[in-house]
Amino acid sequence: MTSTSPGANALTGKRRIAFASFVDENYLPGFLVLLRSLALSNPGLCEDFIVLHDDLKPSSVARIRALHPRIELRRVDAARYDSYAKGDQDNYLVRKAYFILDVFRIRDYDTVITLDTDMVVLGDLGELLRLREGLAAVPQFFYGQHKLNSGLLVIQREYLSDEFCSRIDATGRSGDYELDKHDQGILNAVLDGDFVQLDARYNFVKRRLSGDLPVPDDTAILHFTGRHKPWQGGEAGYGKAEDRWREFELSDAQFYAAYLAQGKGMHHDLLVHFGTPHVERTGDVESARKVAAAHIAAGEYQEAVDLLGRVRIPLDSAWPHEVLGHALMSVSRYDEARAQLLLATAAPNRAATAFGRLAQIAWIHGDDEAAQQHALDGLRVDPTHRANRLMQRRTQHPQAPEAGVPGEQLAHVAFYMEQQGNAGDKLLPESVRLAFDADPGPRKWHSVHAHRLFDEAALERVNARRGLVIGGGGLFIPDTAPNGNSAWQWNVPDALLNRIDVPVMVYAVGFNAFDGQSYRAGRFNTALRALVERASFFGLRNHGSIDKVRALLPAELHDKVRFQPCPTTVTRQLVDGWTDPLHRENTVLVNAAYDRAGLRFGHDYGHFLAEMAKAVRALGAHAEVKCVAHSLDDEEIAFDLRREHGVSLPVVPMYDFDNDAIRDTYARTKLVIGMRGHAGMIPFGCGTPIISLISHPKMAYFLSDVDRPEWGISVHDKNLGAVLTERALGLLDDHAAAVADVHGRQQELWKVTEANAADLRVILGRPAR
Repeated sequence: MTSTSPGANALTGKRRIAFASFVDENYLPGFLVLLRSLALSNPGLCEDFIVLHDDLKPSSVARIRALHPRIELRRVDAARYDSYAKGDQDNYLVRKAYFILDVFRIRDYDTVITLDTDMVVLGDLGELLRLREGLAAVPQFFYGQHKLNSGLLVIQREYLSDEFCSRIDATGRSGDYELDKHDQGILNAVLDGDFVQLDARYNFVKRRLSGDLPVPDDTAILHFTGRHKPWQGGEAGYGKAEDRWREFELSDAQFYAAYLAQGKGMHHDLLVHFGTPHVERTGDVESARKVAAAHIAAGEYQEAVDLLGRVRIPLDSAWPHEVLGHALMSVSRYDEARAQLLLATAAPNRAATAFGRLAQIAWIHGDDEAAQQHALDGLRVDPTHRANRLMQRRTQHPQAPEAGVPGEQLAHVAFYMEQQGNAGDKLLPESVRLAFDADPGPRKWHSVHAHRLFDEAALERVNARRGLVIGGGGLFIPDTAPNGNSAWQWNVPDALLNRIDVPVMVYAVGFNAFDGQSYRAGRFNTALRALVERASFFGLRNHGSIDKVRALLPAELHDKVRFQPCPTTVTRQLVDGWTDPLHRENTVLVNAAYDRAGLRFGHDYGHFLAEMAKAVRALGAHAEVKCVAHSLDDEEIAFDLRREHGVSLPVVPMYDFDNDAIRDTYARTKLVIGMRGHAGMIPFGCGTPIISLISHPKMAYFLSDVDRPEWGISVHDKNLGAVLTERALGLLDDHAAAVADVHGRQQELWKVTEANAADLRVILGRPAR
């Protein structure tokens, strides 16, 4: 199950990009070479590939699908082109030249890149995917700069429209175009030279190499124009060019092996699609390790276990053992994972990581002493290993004895963040507790770390309390502390969940998957249903999460799922003695997040950075702009702006702050421009105006809940810098009104929270606060 959908992309504004080609049986050999060359020349690139066709055999479709994991077949409307005026309409070669024009009838993508089937890709195409404006093409070599060569087109959404198609059809029917290549002639007549001109290396025509000239080293796409195609015997005088084409005339087995031999940077979808049959055919352990690691990176832990389980790993192959151990622990097969990881500790280059995973397994099972020892062993191998250093610090002191009377306490399952962890996750457990009790400390609360295995001893401790609170935060996410017991962050087996005999209250939890993330649908759905059935209160922090979760539940459970805003959004009401600041610093705090950067930015990070540089410069004339880092990685925007654009930002290291300092910092600034969820919700809760940089659906969900979608801007917005500056200055120029608006929106969330608190008092049989 994945969260990707056109709807999800609509929330984040992430561009949908596709390649497209018209393919027939005659040109199929050329298209297969094109697909191989695209993968081998751009191993980290995998977008949807639309195959336009009039009639392809099933066997041909199978050959195409073997070379790309995201093929979408679309049949052209051949009859449409019968009315076009020029050419011999009984000549299929003439008619098929029109068929690529069907690409302009595509409506479900933002950018479409067409490639002729007589092309071969030799270089990086990243620049083409970063284009955002107009219709781009290489000018024709022989006929001047005002005419395009239609072999490669980069088409943006404004041209994927009914209006542009009407112009194409009108020109085609009128015959008012030069009898060039037919689609090319029509496009040149319609555009009349108005296109974005690309460098010739992106459509380097064969004719430029007459006399058997070598292909220039910087050629990205070589185009075999003319009647004589390489798969048809070629043409004299172009031997060196055709040699480049034949580099990719490979069997599937040869092609898969060539792709697997690539270094770093292989795309997950390509690596899995090519690597799985290659491993099944060859049993190659190193290839299996690469494919399994790709599965793990995408949250496909069982697939990694299954793949590595089908090959024989030599005892001295440490890296595959370490990867298998990682996969096994991620599906809660801990004993098997230990065995694999212990084998991996024998190799110095894998030992530190293996010891770190062994330490994690020990900590998950509550064995701090063993976790400490494994972490120290890892640090002896590599003193700089961060995961081992954090685990060593986490477990170096004995756990404090329980405080308070169990029967007077609430148990609380949460992700408890340590020092130098994410600032939002650090503040969140305390904020949840304040919604139940003015005392968030150990006298009233028994902490249950969500990532530790919930075993018989934990069950006994929870059942000794008067209730169990679960939350808040984005606990429904597949790749943070993965486990096979629930497939979400709380590592709880269904059998033990069902034996909890005190009230269970799920409070302000979020469905936190990014566009493109997968859940293990069967395990997660079953665990989710068990949790909802067991819960006395099931509150999710936004209506987007409510819709996602209800879609996974039977209808009779839908009414149990209710709205409970994140308590950080009502901080002013929850913190005893809260007073709004009399004076604010003249600062604007900017936060950008870099976890899962590919899912956040796609191909648009360079665009985002350039637009942010414009906004920071403009806002700097009105206030001091600073980078607020919720985690260490968040500082990257400061480094990148300085390196790429010469813009300097002071850094506020919020990951080192305690909870009071986090709230105080956000309460005293004038505006927060944030990408992380809690870089919006926490300042909002402190009464500070916000603008969200939307790279995840949850931010759009929150702004929808407070009825202020204009407070959000997609990181993919074409005019991000200008729009952000305009909206930010609007909030700063009438700051008192902006603050009052925040207070008013917050009051609506507080009403919901108070109404839910009344129900919680009934569930608990006593006042919640």
